Amino acid sequence: METVRAAPAAPATPAPAAVPAKQDDIPGRILVVDDEPALLRAYSRTLSASGHQVETASDGEAAVGLCRANDYDVIISDISMPGMDGIQLLRTVRESNLDVPVVLVTASPAVQTALEAVEYGALRYLLKPVDIPELRKVVSRAVYLHRLAKVKREALDHLGASAMQLGDRASLEAAFARALRSLWMAFQPIVDWPRRRIYAYEALVRTTEPAIPHPGALFDAAERLGRLVDLSRAIRGATAAAAVSAPPDATLFVNLHTHDLLDEDLYQTDAPLTAMAGRIVLEITERASLEDVKDLRTRVARLRERGFRIAIDDLGAGYAGLTAFAQLEPEIVKLDMSIVREVHVSPTKQKLVRSMTNLCHDLGMRVVAEGVETIEERDMLDSLSCDYLQGFFFARPVKGFTEVAF
Repeated sequence: METVRAAPAAPATPAPAAVPAKQDDIPGRILVVDDEPALLRAYSRTLSASGHQVETASDGEAAVGLCRANDYDVIISDISMPGMDGIQLLRTVRESNLDVPVVLVTASPAVQTALEAVEYGALRYLLKPVDIPELRKVVSRAVYLHRLAKVKREALDHLGASAMQLGDRASLEAAFARALRSLWMAFQPIVDWPRRRIYAYEALVRTTEPAIPHPGALFDAAERLGRLVDLSRAIRGATAAAAVSAPPDATLFVNLHTHDLLDEDLYQTDAPLTAMAGRIVLEITERASLEDVKDLRTRVARLRERGFRIAIDDLGAGYAGLTAFAQLEPEIVKLDMSIVREVHVSPTKQKLVRSMTNLCHDLGMRVVAEGVETIEERDMLDSLSCDYLQGFFFARPVKGFTEVAF
């Protein structure tokens, strides 16, 4: 079987760019991410020989920088990499780009990792050593799908409903309406490991609508239709309804987009979550746009007056996280997943976690480490005094309130 391997090989002469006469002949711009230089060379030779323009990155952080500066047709990434791994790269890419196909590659398949790949919209999940004919077929199909998606999205972005085929917008509106009707909340436990108990559950939106296959697509559709407020209110309502069956002493984490802070419904005495505000932690997401909320401190103070607590996620992920830390003064802080992954083998990550945890504790804040996948990560984070742990090691998000076997 012809496969992509890291073994050295003589340089191949790239074939001339193919003429895009059919699906398999469309040349694309491909980004390959892997921490093994020999594999990067092998991928580059193979795909260049098929007429594609190939660029490479040796880690997830470098790949994010390239994605911000360039428009790729396909991203191929190894899952297991130091620093930002392939799953975290996929999550980061999906925050700003729902169209680009992402193909993940691994030598060590795991059910939990595969579930995350599906949740964040990976196109394919390939095993090493990668079969070359299969790789070429997957990439050609991905380029074709990306070009189609790009044409449709550009029409929606630039032509407007009056100048484009009304059926496109009507289809999106119909799919979004179905998604709202089928919306449900999954809950993932947050564990107080030293006490061997569940401290809280994070509410995560889901829908059974096949045209809007993951949460990122749901929020993207809402934004394009001007229905973000409707979606956020539906999520808060669904969370409140599901909370009736939650364990009576469990705290609930509810994600709150920055734009939700501008919705006066959130602050009303009869709003769905207000009656249980003492059990609710509002986890602020999309922090880069906090500057759009001119009276931020006043609004956050109003929420605290109702009894809500505030959390921020991804501390350690850059400037936006540190800025939010200073502006919001949260009761609870979530550490960035890229710091948590493989913390047991990285002295640098251990020092970062210890420093951030000590700082938070000095300020009276609690710390959640999310993305815990292994017993080694669990034990190391426990030794570094993280208050709470969350991740697939304990349980994946499910409908209802699952127990954890301690």
